[in-house]
Amino acid sequence: MGILEVKDVNKRFGGLQALGKVNLSVAENSCHAIIGPNGAGKSTLLNCLVGKLIPDTGSVMFDGQSVLGRTPFEINQMGISRVFQTPEIFGDLTVMENMLIPCFARRDGSFALHGIRSVISEAELRDQAESMLEEVNMIDKRDMHSASMSRGDKRRLEMAMCLVQNPKLLLLDEPTAGMARADTNNTIDLLKEIKEKRNITIAIIEHDMHVVFSLAERITVLAQGTPLVEDTPENIKGHPKVKEAYLGEAA
Repeated sequence: MGILEVKDVNKRFGGLQALGKVNLSVAENSCHAIIGPNGAGKSTLLNCLVGKLIPDTGSVMFDGQSVLGRTPFEINQMGISRVFQTPEIFGDLTVMENMLIPCFARRDGSFALHGIRSVISEAELRDQAESMLEEVNMIDKRDMHSASMSRGDKRRLEMAMCLVQNPKLLLLDEPTAGMARADTNNTIDLLKEIKEKRNITIAIIEHDMHVVFSLAERITVLAQGTPLVEDTPENIKGHPKVKEAYLGEAA
């Protein structure tokens, strides 16, 4: 059994079947990619995993606990962090100020949720933020306003903001969208380093097959809301159902 188990998940929007009997198992400490043409249901599935949508039927279990009916904050507290397709950072704040937001939110929110008196000082939180910036090679940009950074650095900062919360599962929604190739390759290298150092589980939605085949150990292919194939990258590359889904004709 994987750390993330999706069983028979269905989701409709009016007459549109966005997800139909989706089953997915993500092994702990692995990188699992979810790919498919536009409109295949990838983002809908991701939103079901983080509490933004509730499936009509089916179950979503993370680390032995159901995520259904929980708020996005509660799911984050369980150990799931998400990186959005468009970097969600505050452009009028410095890199360090952005980093402190999840540090304070996790501390204050955790204590409020569990009714525990705060024992982590602001200085300790700043140390955590600074250590995380060092880990992602951004400490030299700590005083830079994030609006002036490249998309690659914005993405790196957003990942650092997720990682400082020590998640067990990192969900990445098109993390290299809109990037130059050099930034894409840097992001691939960073994710490899993160996975090796932290033994973290990664689930990634991505259109760039260079990214998928560089990172993923297993790949699930969706088409029209339904899983077509789940296999290793080597077997996915030439699979006739995958070619049909992407090219519109059987190989």
